[in-house]
Amino acid sequence: MFLLDAPPDTSVYMIAGYFIFFIIAAIYIISLLVRWHNLNQDMTTLEAIEKDNKRKAEKALKKQKN
Repeated sequence: MFLLDAPPDTSVYMIAGYFIFFIIAAIYIISLLVRWHNLNQDMTTLEAIEKDNKRKAEKALKKQKN
């Protein structure tokens, strides 16, 4: 008699679990994309600063030679 009872329907919990998993995965992917975008902006800024510093150093060397 105990084994004749049907198991409870837990499909709603399974769907909710998948939904929560995909929401968390989407948030993580969006976070990675934002970080990647910010990293590219930082790299561009650092390259511009490096280029400017090289130009200033070359200018200073030319002044010293004259």
